[in-house]
Amino acid sequence: MQSTTLTGGQALVRLLANYGVDTVFGIPGVHTLELYRGLPGSGIRHVLTRHEQGASFMADGYARVSGKPGVCFIITGPGVTNAATGIGQAYADSIPMLVISSVNHTASLGKGWGCLHETQDQRAITAPITAFSAVALSAEDLPELIARAYAVFDSERPRPVHISVPLDVLSAKITRDWSNEVVRRPSRGVPAATALDQAVAKLQSAKRPMIIAGGGALNAQQQVHELSTRLAAPLFTSVAGKGLLPPDAPLNAGSTLCVEPGWQLIAEADVVLAVGTEMADTDFWRERLPLNAQLLRVDIDPRKFNDFYPCTVALQGDAQHTLTALLERLSPARRDASAAIASVAALREAVQNSHGPLQSIHQAILERIAAELPDDAFISTDMTQLAYTGNYAFNSLAPRSWLHPTGYGTLGYGLPAGIGAKFGAPQRPGLVLVGDGGFLYTAQELATAVEELDSPLVVLLWNNDALGQIRDDMIGLDIEPIGVLPRNPDFAALGRAFGCTVSEPQSLAELQTDLRHGFKRNGVTLIELKHACAL
Repeated sequence: MQSTTLTGGQALVRLLANYGVDTVFGIPGVHTLELYRGLPGSGIRHVLTRHEQGASFMADGYARVSGKPGVCFIITGPGVTNAATGIGQAYADSIPMLVISSVNHTASLGKGWGCLHETQDQRAITAPITAFSAVALSAEDLPELIARAYAVFDSERPRPVHISVPLDVLSAKITRDWSNEVVRRPSRGVPAATALDQAVAKLQSAKRPMIIAGGGALNAQQQVHELSTRLAAPLFTSVAGKGLLPPDAPLNAGSTLCVEPGWQLIAEADVVLAVGTEMADTDFWRERLPLNAQLLRVDIDPRKFNDFYPCTVALQGDAQHTLTALLERLSPARRDASAAIASVAALREAVQNSHGPLQSIHQAILERIAAELPDDAFISTDMTQLAYTGNYAFNSLAPRSWLHPTGYGTLGYGLPAGIGAKFGAPQRPGLVLVGDGGFLYTAQELATAVEELDSPLVVLLWNNDALGQIRDDMIGLDIEPIGVLPRNPDFAALGRAFGCTVSEPQSLAELQTDLRHGFKRNGVTLIELKHACAL
């Protein structure tokens, strides 16, 4: 057997490079040194975050814009628990992420010896928020586990994978070099012909067909557009599916299934084709959509076919391949779309007219953003009222351009996810929308942004000096507001301390000017817009 001088950690890094990994996010620690021994010369860029939660959020943002798995290197124990929130967010939103962590020496696992960074069962922490969590008990386990991870990314519903590597496995010399053993077997396929034929029959006979497309349809943009056009079917998207149709497409109903006009229109459908969406209440802002239609579902996850929305026809397969197969079976003739186009136009007008006072302020800000946002830019958002309005009121020009923590709904996502997205698509300008509450969860990642980025990233901090949504919810429920009016720091001074270019516009006109300059400036621009300045 051929011997090698590589440690398990070095070989693992080489293997990841051979899988096409170009960036990892993390913080080196005493328990990951052997991974870092492998990074020089590997071709993999390491991005130093300031907290492991930031590392997992950055990996999430990287994955959302690039379509490739985001990768983290983190230490055992507190590194894993710190990263768990970002892992949970990626799990909820079906984002591919590979988390490589250390774990204590093999001999100590589960024994409670009080080792540094010890947890009783690290795998048990991450198992509920990953596609799978495994421990590599020998170096020979690593190529098999990485191949299994990529099988999830390539063939199943993409979700995080966590692989723990004991310290002795990381540091021991491997007995053979397996770092070139890349196994990729992409296989999502198409549904059975009988299911396709059943779906086509129902779509052909439908009088008012409509489509709901989610993040699972991002690679099927052309097919979604053609299907909507041929069927004269209004297309709704989830937040994750924003941008699948151009904003001016006459059948683009947008992400409006979270507001009353959208609910009213979907209730008129007699057949609904749901493509790559879990149809969750976090997308719809209500417990159940008023569906009166036969539901056809295209999904890679068979568990979705008999969940909260049981379907009439189950189409298990890849969205792009499945929609292509449906189009091949459908009549090539296009239906008269005039009634459907009129319904969508009325929907858009009703959404505009339904804005309350706060949403009208948000709309005015979003219009200034739209006026200056470069066509190829992405927007990364936090859990903030401005983004909630933007989820349905802001038009994305393309898929993978609006990143929002929909399912898990964690504060602090926007900034690090936006930073990670810049590494996934360095040529694209980025905008972060964040409120004052969420900003303070991960503000330290400004240090990473300033240190690493040399192209435009604009952080728009919407400061209402409150946990605004929770305050409003308390008032709406006749609860005396408690804990929702924090004392904020001087955000402008904080931004300058990190090295950002900072502006504090006093009007929406000044905001638009500052945005224009920010998108032309290489580096990080922090714009603090106070609520009073937007009135």
